[in-house]
Amino acid sequence: MPTYGYRCDNCGVEFEQFQRITEPPLTECPQCGGTVRRLLYPVGILFKGPGFHITDYRKSDKPSSENKSESDSGKKEEKVAGIV
Repeated sequence: MPTYGYRCDNCGVEFEQFQRITEPPLTECPQCGGTVRRLLYPVGILFKGPGFHITDYRKSDKPSSENKSESDSGKKEEKVAGIV
């Protein structure tokens, strides 16, 4: 069963209550009888494993422009040398 947090609008007291998800939220403060509101707590999320951040994007198979010009000229020479 989840734990829900509540805060009283009148006296400001905060308390937690174990409740089923299907149960209606509490409406009355146990100390002063005023109206209460359910609190929302932030949840910490930690992403682990492959598929997050750096690994989300494919690495480029294309070499950078500096390396490309050098490798292209070398490949052309090899092809020409292979034909002769």
